[in-house]
Amino acid sequence: MTDTAPASSPVPSTQDPQVLAAARVPLELYIRGHAEDNAEHMRAAFLPTARLDSRRDGPLTSWTLDFYCQRFQNQPAADEAQRRRTIDVLDVTGTAAMAKVTLVHGAMTFVDYFVLVQTDEGWKIASKTFHALPTEGAVA
Repeated sequence: MTDTAPASSPVPSTQDPQVLAAARVPLELYIRGHAEDNAEHMRAAFLPTARLDSRRDGPLTSWTLDFYCQRFQNQPAADEAQRRRTIDVLDVTGTAAMAKVTLVHGAMTFVDYFVLVQTDEGWKIASKTFHALPTEGAVA
């Protein structure tokens, strides 16, 4: 059903630096997990029930956190010093948040979107989806 009422102002996101810093923690763990190729950082960042959904070169995939963590072997990439990762957007309202993170990994750039939730243990990533594209200016 479509709401035909006049548009109201959106609920404002928080600008509280302490709340924003707390919500960044799982994103920073995620980035550290990539940098160190470490599954434990990923497990600390995500809810145990998190799903990672994407479509890359074929059908839609949906992974559990356990399956995703199998990809990490504590062997940082040879080009780790050249890789760049940034938290581009973080929007928090109450106990819910969304974020966009860009990972430039050599010839590929990954744009990740996250849904986060505040838990009794702090903020956690509830779900992730991403899009991969060639890095602009990268030599193949």
